[in-house]
Amino acid sequence: MSSNQWLKKVFEDVQEDLKHDLHRASRGVEHAPTKGEIHEDSWIDILRNYLPKRYGVDKGIIIDSEGGKSDQIDIVIFDRQYTPMLLIQQNHKYIPAEAVYAVFECKPTISKDYLEYAGSKANSVRMLVRTSVPIATASGTIPEKKTHEIICGILAAKCDWVEGVKSTSFEKNLPEESNNILDIGCSLEGGAFSFDNSMLVIHQSQNNLMYFLFTLLAKLQALGTVAAIDWKAYANILAED
Repeated sequence: MSSNQWLKKVFEDVQEDLKHDLHRASRGVEHAPTKGEIHEDSWIDILRNYLPKRYGVDKGIIIDSEGGKSDQIDIVIFDRQYTPMLLIQQNHKYIPAEAVYAVFECKPTISKDYLEYAGSKANSVRMLVRTSVPIATASGTIPEKKTHEIICGILAAKCDWVEGVKSTSFEKNLPEESNNILDIGCSLEGGAFSFDNSMLVIHQSQNNLMYFLFTLLAKLQALGTVAAIDWKAYANILAED
């Protein structure tokens, strides 16, 4: 077996393990919210294992300096190096919008309804206000960085269409409004997709998971580091009336 074939086989095993975990959750847990949490936790574990440690991965609610907040988000990829989580309250985790690199909706399958739902979750995040301030360094002050586009996507074990993400129905049902657009996603059985320079790229193989992870890593790499948060803007929330 060549080195290339060996590596592909190892990656296939990782995908099969995740498929097994998700299938076991669907088959063995009757309570829908609990089943959903198991699906989310399985995907979170995969992302934590494969993303560099500079990225935090968790479920949570995203908030901004004007008191806005997102819907509950299944998976948030955020900066853990410079921007702390603001609040943990009764298992609800609140993450400042400036820290967010990417968000994902986690569902049992990719379908018309779930694509629309994931798009609405993306909108609840992208509409939030994000601050940016100059950074003081030993070499001088670096001007404030323009905030990046937040990556939004969907993750699932299956796909409603027989052809998977190659189906024309899949492409037809992708959200089109700018704040609802899904940049990347993965169905373990149906394939992975992403947008590259506004062009839809489809991948289907026994390694949909790893293709998705490598594509996500490339997108995160292209974003660089998050903008420096304006902590004074958050402090103003606490100012007395």
